[in-house]
Amino acid sequence: MISYNLDHLRELESESIFVMREVAASFQNPCLMFSGGKDSIVMAHVAKKAFFPAKIPFPFLHVDTGHNFPETIAFRDQLIGELGVKLIAAMVQDSINKGTAVEETGINASRNMLQITTLLEAIEEQKFDAALGGARRDEEKARAKERFFSHRDEFSQWNPKNQRPELWNTFNARKNIGEHFRVFPLSNWTELDIWQYIQTENIDIPNLYFSHKRKMYNRDGVWLADNEFITLKPNETVEEKTIRFRTIGDMTCTGAAISDAADLTSIIAEVAATRITERGGRSDDKRSETAMEDRKKEGYF
Repeated sequence: MISYNLDHLRELESESIFVMREVAASFQNPCLMFSGGKDSIVMAHVAKKAFFPAKIPFPFLHVDTGHNFPETIAFRDQLIGELGVKLIAAMVQDSINKGTAVEETGINASRNMLQITTLLEAIEEQKFDAALGGARRDEEKARAKERFFSHRDEFSQWNPKNQRPELWNTFNARKNIGEHFRVFPLSNWTELDIWQYIQTENIDIPNLYFSHKRKMYNRDGVWLADNEFITLKPNETVEEKTIRFRTIGDMTCTGAAISDAADLTSIIAEVAATRITERGGRSDDKRSETAMEDRKKEGYF
């Protein structure tokens, strides 16, 4: 195991535990947004510590596009069973069936944007007043504008210019009827911190994060997994590559990294050396210069 600053990790863990306990104390009906990715897995692990020996006092909410990696869903169900928490799976397909979301068409079609509608419908239906998310400030430039407690108005919209002060970790949870908060306990963590914490705590993660062979195709410089939900362009061919995923999401837009990192030590060394951001391989973030911020203003997590 690589040696690193355990005090730093414990400080981050303590801060996240404090934020989660503040959520439990300040809100009547919070939830934890769970994707099956490493950040939400770490958040679940920290939540377990925060409320031990009691069970985690809020349900997990997964916005399921229906285009997830099968390995992610299998891991999600296993972890939910081990934690003994309630899982609410909000299906994008249900929003499409109701007509509240419209399936994209064309060669670059993705359901990633459609998650916004499904998420907002789930928050409204379940009357959640706070939703904990695993976003970190180092992921993407729009994420860096968030506070721990991120206010959403009655239309679930986010205004980066209307963030409340958080001096000395004093959080303002006041809201009007119909409004809610997104809360980000991992805000001050980096991708490297996440991986070092996973190794230190011996946390199980999906095998997608480790190097493996998979049939891939390259679209606009991003390696995407061959799957039944995409249509190849005439100039695209499927090749077997040795890859791993740094982030896990919808199969149609989640890019992979060419990598031989098959264990946690190798992943940590790789992340420490890279100069490419974690979401640099997400094709949905390449739709425009402000793609992430535009989605967040509309309600994206």
